[in-house]
Amino acid sequence: MERGSEGPFKRLAREIAKFGAVGVVGTVVNFAVSNLLWHLTSIQAVRANVIATIVAIACNYVGFRYFTYRDRDKSARTKELTLFLAFSLVGLVIENGVLFAAIYGFGWDSSLERNVFKVLGIGIATLFRFWSYRTWVFKALPVEEAVEPGTAPEAVLAPQPKPQPRPKQHVS
Repeated sequence: MERGSEGPFKRLAREIAKFGAVGVVGTVVNFAVSNLLWHLTSIQAVRANVIATIVAIACNYVGFRYFTYRDRDKSARTKELTLFLAFSLVGLVIENGVLFAAIYGFGWDSSLERNVFKVLGIGIATLFRFWSYRTWVFKALPVEEAVEPGTAPEAVLAPQPKPQPRPKQHVS
């Protein structure tokens, strides 16, 4: 079965699985960097988490561009990267906003509480990122129409002549 002949739900499921695989790698990077910074430095918790999120965003871009969305339009890389960074920044604010509210709003600042609210922030931000990346950043290429076997590509691309009306015949 050709890739283009699978149904839209199967394509979406495959896209979600690939997005999730890249996301898992990014999440591991994010947690590793943030926990290292929290335990080995004196950087404030939210600042350390912002650094960790930025490192994860860089890892995720590589994964999304070359794995999840490698078949998507590559014609405008500068625009793609700009949009990716803009939407990633919104995700960063969502993720770190949840952590900020937990620590500074409620005083939940133990290592366990930080990680729990980090998970919550990443979860909410991931929903936003999935929607924004697939809708605005890594746009799908237009679907090509099926070509009949044995038809030359030039015949498909050539403009087809308009059918001319048949002349009227008088029968006596």
